[in-house]
Amino acid sequence: MKTILFFSVFFLTISVKAQQQSFYDFKAKTIDGEIFDFASLKGKKVMIVNTASKCGFTPQYKDLQELYEQYRGKDFVIIGFPANNFAGQEPGTAAEIKEFCSRNYGVTFPMMDKISVKGDDMHPVYQWLTQKSKNGVMDSEVKWNFQKYLIDEKGRLVDVIMSKENPKSDKILQWLASK
Repeated sequence: MKTILFFSVFFLTISVKAQQQSFYDFKAKTIDGEIFDFASLKGKKVMIVNTASKCGFTPQYKDLQELYEQYRGKDFVIIGFPANNFAGQEPGTAAEIKEFCSRNYGVTFPMMDKISVKGDDMHPVYQWLTQKSKNGVMDSEVKWNFQKYLIDEKGRLVDVIMSKENPKSDKILQWLASK
């Protein structure tokens, strides 16, 4: 009986620890090479987007920037993660990506350094976003550029929004308006 109780507590402890990793535990390098601590986002809704400069969805930068301008004063932030995982659609260096985003779309929301969003070299934050064993909510797969992940004010994964859905869709606007 004691053995069964021990193993039950042991596995429960392991299960709880697996889900205790928080969005706020992560850091990433910005496009300017500085360390960005996600703990600085506590109390804000966050949209994480994997971006690319040569994709059919690249014009979403415009809508992302407009959404950011409209809601950033309401505890909302967008974090862009350039990634070259899909058809080589983000081949540029950090400086080239930053210049492209600024010149073509006036991007002012935080952009991170180029990362991998799938495969063996997947960035740790994307491991958390895509694995239920790490986020405690759902499994998902990054299927293409401009896929969006929604994080609530407490650092919990809320939803994944596919690339084809516009950043200013009713679903996203309703989420932003909710308390």
